[in-house]
Amino acid sequence: MKKLLWLYSNASLVVVLGVMLSLFQLWQPLVGFFPVGVLPFEQVIGLLPATYFRPSHLAWILSLGFLVYPFRGHGSGRWRWLDWVMILAVLVASYRVLRFDYQGLDHLLHGLAMLDYAAGLILLGATLEMARRAVGPVMMIIGLVFLLYGAFGNFLPDVFATRGFSFERIVRFQIFTSAGLFGAPIGIAAGAVFSFVLFGAFLQVTGAGKFLIDLSFAAAGRYRGGPAKASVLASAAMGSISGSAIANTVTTGSLTIPMMKKLGFSPPQAAGIEAAASTGGQIMPPIMGAGAFVMAEFTKTPYGDIVWMSLVPAILYFISVLLYVHLLAVKAGFKGMQNTTAVWQVMKQGMHFLLPLILITALLLQSYSPVLVGVSGCGAVVLASLLRKHTRIGLAAIADALYKGAVMAVPISVACAVAGIVVGTIGQTGVGLQFTESVVAFSNGQLWLALILVSIAALVLGMGLPATAAYIVLSVMTGPALQELGLALITAHMIIFWLAQTSNVTPPIALAAFAGAGIAGAPPMRSAVEAFKLANGLFIIPLMMAYTPLLLSVENSWTDVLFAGLVTLALIVVVAMLVERYMFAHVTTTMVFCCVLVAGLLLFPDFLARIVGLIGCGGILVANYLASRKNSTG
Repeated sequence: MKKLLWLYSNASLVVVLGVMLSLFQLWQPLVGFFPVGVLPFEQVIGLLPATYFRPSHLAWILSLGFLVYPFRGHGSGRWRWLDWVMILAVLVASYRVLRFDYQGLDHLLHGLAMLDYAAGLILLGATLEMARRAVGPVMMIIGLVFLLYGAFGNFLPDVFATRGFSFERIVRFQIFTSAGLFGAPIGIAAGAVFSFVLFGAFLQVTGAGKFLIDLSFAAAGRYRGGPAKASVLASAAMGSISGSAIANTVTTGSLTIPMMKKLGFSPPQAAGIEAAASTGGQIMPPIMGAGAFVMAEFTKTPYGDIVWMSLVPAILYFISVLLYVHLLAVKAGFKGMQNTTAVWQVMKQGMHFLLPLILITALLLQSYSPVLVGVSGCGAVVLASLLRKHTRIGLAAIADALYKGAVMAVPISVACAVAGIVVGTIGQTGVGLQFTESVVAFSNGQLWLALILVSIAALVLGMGLPATAAYIVLSVMTGPALQELGLALITAHMIIFWLAQTSNVTPPIALAAFAGAGIAGAPPMRSAVEAFKLANGLFIIPLMMAYTPLLLSVENSWTDVLFAGLVTLALIVVVAMLVERYMFAHVTTTMVFCCVLVAGLLLFPDFLARIVGLIGCGGILVANYLASRKNSTG
């Protein structure tokens, strides 16, 4: 009985902490938006500058995390006390950091005081431990390796060597400057990312997320391979809301994968389709994955501009996935779903949930602060739910959304904090410049070879890091190299952002595909191979970003972008014909040779060559269609 009471009280404490964290996060942008004196309690909890807001956010995240992710994976046992000790240590250390005199010179002349040094070590250790629990051991190991590299880099061979720093210098740089643990990554996670994660939690609680999934099934369910196509559409809508390709695979996949299997898709195909679609949710405007907000900060580009730049590439990616799904369904002779709900019926039940999505899209495109847009979205979803009786929610549901949002933010914020450690080490040691020189040297000045090297690095990093953390590390390490080879800043970062998503679907460790395989009851590696095939647009489209004006910018007009999009679409089609050996009918050996030739023309950076490639692609499609008609009449 005592154990049950303890568990109940502990669960209640977790909920209270989660709700309070979300309220604190919502309060900060509101205080900054309204004039002084308008809101109550401003004298008690006013707008905190980054120097104090980021440590406060991380302290709250770590405290909540040690309760949500206990040491032994459960909330009881003899190790329970260790989590409370860690929470107490984090709070004391954070208090010390918040009281630190940043204006003084003593720490620069004589080093940190012993208590400040200890506080820094505690926060670094607690962050790495929480990364191990919430994200995975690889995330912790990478952060630890970079810290050790900063300390012992002078013992490495010359090509990797750097000046070795004392642990006191490392702690001082990582904790008591804005370039390490409390640098830009955790600042973005505590701001825009948290507000949109909370927005996603409100969408789930109010039923808006279910409405988007139902609408996808109503729109695509009756066509060939309907559940698979609905999965692609639902994942496009829900992927960025969940903030994780893996979470999206589990959320929408629990509904779509059984339906795909029932229709006739093999378990690996069903898992691969869901993983490929869910990964695309991270690159789909207007609410892209957390890495997009980081990109906006790193490149000093308004988020609204990034939304416009990403629109055509994202649409091309989902067309690519839908094309492969269609080819699989046609080859297997699948039909659509029976007795699907009409689109209008679904719209009548939930069209009011489109209002918050329209609002945040308009605000983002008007270049309003993403933090305020996310907060506005949370309020708009709640107000929209009140418009209809069957979707109306109460205080309990609002508290549930606040709690879920805080819990979902724990692994994201911790991953960004560790990424900040990595970025800080790169800045302190100067290894980023060495890495840039190495990439340029290995590629021999050839952009295509540098892109291959970056792709490999993205794949390796992504095996253990979330896509956002992988993007942060890659952008710092390889972004300057791509710029040196002639790419614009935003183009280089957009390519890296896309390549950072590839690890979700690429063997040997494809976490989103493995999550889908668990639901489908399929072999993980076969599911990863299917996902890799379906998501090959993650490699084709970044390549075309480098060699065509596919991104809308000041230099590229809509005419340039649409022509580049048409060339990319043609390349996607011929690659699909090569992979599946099917379009309207079986692709013959002669057509395979023609597809290879056309692909080369489309890739070649010459206008006339691409015009010929487009004509060739059209000719192949017509020939294949006529062959299908001949087979059907013969």
